Amino acid sequence: MPHAATARSTGDFHADRRYEYARAAFEEGDFEAAADLARQVLELVPDFAPAQAMLGRAAAELGSAEEAVNALHRALALEPEDALGVRLDLARLGALAPEDAITDGYVRALFDDYAPKFDRHLTRSLAYRGPALIADALRRACSRRLREYRFGASLDLGCGTGLMAQELAGCCASIEGVDLSPRMLEKAQKTKLYDALHEGELVAFLDGRRTGEADLVVAADVFVYMAALDAVFRAAHRVLGREGLFAFTVQAHEGDGYVLGPDARYAHGESYLWALADDAGFDVVIFERVSTREDRGVPVPGFLVVMQR
Repeated sequence: MPHAATARSTGDFHADRRYEYARAAFEEGDFEAAADLARQVLELVPDFAPAQAMLGRAAAELGSAEEAVNALHRALALEPEDALGVRLDLARLGALAPEDAITDGYVRALFDDYAPKFDRHLTRSLAYRGPALIADALRRACSRRLREYRFGASLDLGCGTGLMAQELAGCCASIEGVDLSPRMLEKAQKTKLYDALHEGELVAFLDGRRTGEADLVVAADVFVYMAALDAVFRAAHRVLGREGLFAFTVQAHEGDGYVLGPDARYAHGESYLWALADDAGFDVVIFERVSTREDRGVPVPGFLVVMQR
């Protein structure tokens, strides 16, 4: 399960050393040592949230569910924005509803930490191709709808470092991006492909846009960090003008609704997406099974969707 980096100082040299030993023990699978060292840190600095989180995770691995949940709740109380991602652990332990597992604070911290190595890791280690698949699907959707493969005002949700804008370069009259992570936005700025970049949550961003102003809304592998998608479907439909396109990828699961997977990402069901499209007033142009990335060399199942307003 991915977590944002937690290498922070307690302000106590001895506690810092013990915490680093705890991290190393956890990474090596020595959960008893990790838990013991985390307890030692907390004796010195009781309000150090990363050590509470470490204790909770180690206790969970050791099967001590009550101690795990208590420590994780203490970590969350100390840092409610949850940059440490302990809500994911609580959900895995059944102590929190799956739809409440991922917060904006967690995603921001995760991708701020990820930003320096993001592109290389995605394209080389994970064989990531979400933006390329979306661009190809948009070409085919335009052909089916007898329209030119060119777009007016375009909005890139969860734009990250700008991989989607690179795929759409030269095809949009304008393109603006939104992302929670300021460090990702710094990298996107360097592409010089965006007319504007915005730091914030994507539904709030869409809610602040004018009705009917956009010709294209894209979201490449962004909805894996969102449970319910009804609000974003409604917002995208409102922002799009007549015959505007909404294109996105999601991870797939074979049931209804959505589930939080062991990879700490949400997967959405086919029937759920079709129902949302119908409720929001979209016409589905393309709905295909794809894989946008690999996990340990195995393709992760997903859906590629293009809808028209």
